[in-house]
Amino acid sequence: MSVTSGGPTGAASPASPELDPGSWAGLLTPRLAQFAAVARHEHITRAARELGVPQSTLSRAMARLEADLGVALLARHGRAVSLTPAGRTFARSVEQALGEVERAAEAVLADTDPAAGRVAFGFLRTMGPETVPGLIREFRADHPRVRFSLVQGYGEHMVERLRRGELDLCLISPIPEAPDLVARRLDEQRLYLVVPQDHRLAARKRVRLAEAADEAFVTLEPGYGMRRLTEELCRRAGFAPKVAFEGDETESLRGLVAAGLGVSLLPPPTVPRPGVRELTVIAPRAVREIGVVWMAGRPDPRPVAEFKRFLLGRRGRLLADER
Repeated sequence: MSVTSGGPTGAASPASPELDPGSWAGLLTPRLAQFAAVARHEHITRAARELGVPQSTLSRAMARLEADLGVALLARHGRAVSLTPAGRTFARSVEQALGEVERAAEAVLADTDPAAGRVAFGFLRTMGPETVPGLIREFRADHPRVRFSLVQGYGEHMVERLRRGELDLCLISPIPEAPDLVARRLDEQRLYLVVPQDHRLAARKRVRLAEAADEAFVTLEPGYGMRRLTEELCRRAGFAPKVAFEGDETESLRGLVAAGLGVSLLPPPTVPRPGVRELTVIAPRAVREIGVVWMAGRPDPRPVAEFKRFLLGRRGRLLADER
């Protein structure tokens, strides 16, 4: 048997079909899922809680992993940790490897029981309270044994997780264009200028966005699709928004508006928010496109294919309850 010079003594070459106990894979595999959890949470206690193991056990496992590799993967700050540059590199590869294992297991399950299985589905936070639960309820009426792993996030984060194999599909805005992705437009969602209830425009039902050119804006942080869309709509209205506050969740932004700290461009609220008024923007046309995205060329297990078909069948009706 050939051996590699960089691995443990007696490590099998990548071409070897068996998992040699002395290989890197044989040595590290039992701790990869533990490291992935620590990397996601950057906190030993929260990762241990997710895994259902004692914190001390997980801490020792991470120390052994670093000792085996001879590389520092984590910088420790009490119970919190952060990934070193080597840790970030290792974490990306570990997530990809675990994703491949997960997909392999799901493919086997789909072959033996095509009515069951799991769909890893990502979606925008604003879709979470009503739209996504309604979609899943409707889908499971005909596919009651399909399980869902649900992830809320913003567009760039979900695309990263798609590429790492952690998600099968995601509901996203803006709709990305990339050669390794397949994207389909499903619907569009109206955006509103949200102002405090005592604002000079609050008595209006419709406004031109240019009328808010002198206002302070509260927006999502850079990297969010809504932030880019806000800046683009303001540019089309002839001004650059003066950003006073940034956040990572739309209802928190509504709270800042209610406190009189600015105005914001936002999708409709899940429930009416006291202290604000939602004004229709008539110029420029203020909407965001909602689409579904998946990886090009990646085979779909049966449940994923069925759910993808279901979503594509909702074109133009995804947000029907908002109209």
